[in-house]
Amino acid sequence: MNTNVTNGAALVGRILLALIFITSGFGKVTGFDGTVGYIASKGLPLAQIAAIIAIVAELGGGLMLAVGFKARWAALALAIFTLATGLLFHDFWNADAAAKMGQTINFWKNISMTGGMLMAFAFGPGAFSVDKK
Repeated sequence: MNTNVTNGAALVGRILLALIFITSGFGKVTGFDGTVGYIASKGLPLAQIAAIIAIVAELGGGLMLAVGFKARWAALALAIFTLATGLLFHDFWNADAAAKMGQTINFWKNISMTGGMLMAFAFGPGAFSVDKK
């Protein structure tokens, strides 16, 4: 395959993978109290600290991935974060009938995003990145 096509696909893929994290992280900044409340509603301890960790992971990791700065490590961190949030927040196996379908879809989206992040970790950001690899 043409190197420019491969590197262009890696760039577009990184940006598309990163967008959900950037927008979600920004939403957590602007809706911090709601985020803390949601985390607390799941019975997790230290909800404010967990919200800050989520913001750093999503906004920081998303931006790093998008521009390709330490992209492999950002992708690995986001893979772990996304898997954990899928298990903790989209536990369809505990959902009532009304929420089961939505939680199932969100759980499997998280699993799929984890796979994409592991691909970015494995193959790197491509030449069109700050890391240029």
